[in-house]
Amino acid sequence: MASITDNAVISLFQQIQSSAAFHGAPDHVVGSIANLRQHLFEASPPIEALVADQNGIAGVATFSHTYSTFLTQPGLYLEDLFVTTDKRRQGIGTSLLSQVAQTAVERNCGRLEWMVQNWNENAIAFYQKNGATILPDWRRCQLADKALQDLANLDLKSKI
Repeated sequence: MASITDNAVISLFQQIQSSAAFHGAPDHVVGSIANLRQHLFEASPPIEALVADQNGIAGVATFSHTYSTFLTQPGLYLEDLFVTTDKRRQGIGTSLLSQVAQTAVERNCGRLEWMVQNWNENAIAFYQKNGATILPDWRRCQLADKALQDLANLDLKSKI
């Protein structure tokens, strides 16, 4: 496992597209290789990536920093963990997840968090096998596109 290099960004983007297709959302990938490259290699990158390279990318893990006010500690958020179909059940996913966990420990993070779709029983079993707790009482919320713009444009500064 290694941090991503500039030469692997196109392959990473293709893996992101494959992951989106696997999750039934191929049209949700609207970003670009140029943006991904820029964000991965800027001075304080908002996202980091690890790759398992076996004559091409066999698996990827992308993650970013978070902060827990409950713990008053930083954390890491695992955005993607994806292993190509032909390389699954060979320990690659466990190795990638372990390396992200090591990064969290090295950075004094209080936790490592991620989302998993409730229909993805193989992923749920994989994460539980590796010690994860599935939190049933929390739901993901999201603002995007027009809803994000509409809320951002509300003029409520006088209220705070």
